[in-house]
Amino acid sequence: MTIRFLTAAQSELDEAVIWYGAQAPGLGDAFVVEMLKILRLIEQHPEAWHPVAQNIRRCRLTRFPFSIIYALDHADILVLAIAHMHRSPTYWRDRVSSNT
Repeated sequence: MTIRFLTAAQSELDEAVIWYGAQAPGLGDAFVVEMLKILRLIEQHPEAWHPVAQNIRRCRLTRFPFSIIYALDHADILVLAIAHMHRSPTYWRDRVSSNT
């Protein structure tokens, strides 16, 4: 399976890395490491996490208050959002119909 990011999800990831990087030395890198670890797990076991809608799943990060919201799109995994779970956690739902 191939993992693809919506432009909005990639922007969310970039913004989170920059923000954490500004908070403490190495924290942005720690966020990237955890994100890559979780993305690898999703790639290996795409149906293992909590469904939030038809073909849409959510996998929460352990150390950071973020979730990866993704859709199973044929042979691909489409990341819809890198969602901060303390800020309007369902804001990404309008991305579903236009991208899956």
